[in-house]
Amino acid sequence: MTSDRTRLIREMVRIRVVEEVLADHYRDEQEMRTAIHFSIGQEATAVGVLSATTPRDWVYAAHRTHAPYLAKGGDLRALVAELYGRQDGCSHGRGGSIHVIDQSVGFAGSGAILGEMISVAVGTGWAFARNGEPRVALTFFGDGATEEGVFAESLNIAAVRRIPIVFVCENNLYSISSPLTARQPAGTSVHGRAEAAGVRAAAVDGNDVFAVREAAETALRHCREGNGPYLLELATYRWREHVGPGWDHHHGYRSKQEIDSWIERCPIQRAVAAVRAEEPRIDDLVRQWQAESHEEIHAAVAYAKELPFPDVAGLLDGAYLPVGR
Repeated sequence: MTSDRTRLIREMVRIRVVEEVLADHYRDEQEMRTAIHFSIGQEATAVGVLSATTPRDWVYAAHRTHAPYLAKGGDLRALVAELYGRQDGCSHGRGGSIHVIDQSVGFAGSGAILGEMISVAVGTGWAFARNGEPRVALTFFGDGATEEGVFAESLNIAAVRRIPIVFVCENNLYSISSPLTARQPAGTSVHGRAEAAGVRAAAVDGNDVFAVREAAETALRHCREGNGPYLLELATYRWREHVGPGWDHHHGYRSKQEIDSWIERCPIQRAVAAVRAEEPRIDDLVRQWQAESHEEIHAAVAYAKELPFPDVAGLLDGAYLPVGR
């Protein structure tokens, strides 16, 4: 039990260090010419959910891709190479931060259009069911995506067809700079809307990685047993700006005090405190994992910078072209 709980902490530490270092390089170098969305502060959602999956389960993400990609087993060097636009990136330097993929580990893809991958994941889950495969599709999205029509439509067909899909809403309270309270009626919730559509749902503290893991196990078991879809609403908070590496309290839509209050609920610190009694070495282990992760990400950055950019002659490779071209 201890080793499994510390493994979750180690993965969160790795993702945190990777993203913080990438944020520094992104800001200071201006060499990653891609819109970039960090999950700093939200590590427990991806790690908790995806630690409960199998390699054959497929995951779709939205624009905050790094954490779920790495938590699903994605290649760090391929991710960094993609951010630098190199040919050896996971999308061959053509997608950037928002469009990463590695189907060999079950990370089926991601997209920038709000709510885009929700319906795609539903289609994948439906294919699993029709083929009689004991596999589950999962889709990560923010609270803003739940206000798109595709969300309601996807809930409906998933419930009607009893599709094995886990909808994972990372509710960080903001759609860019618009607070949830200004966008949705008082007394309503994302999980409540899912239940109204006939989808089993649960609201979970998204900064408690152990609670997230337990809820994900329940959701995945529900789907594998043929009971249809499940939605997890995970309450969490991004520390950095919506897009980019900086802090944004000076923009006025949220205060430094609010951000600091959520930093005090850091998912890594909470998990460390929870296991300290059973693993007295945990603080030393965290420092060790931080050092190892710093070494790993700096090596990945150095590796990426030595790789070639895509050849201009092959820029349309993989693109759909009109008949006759």
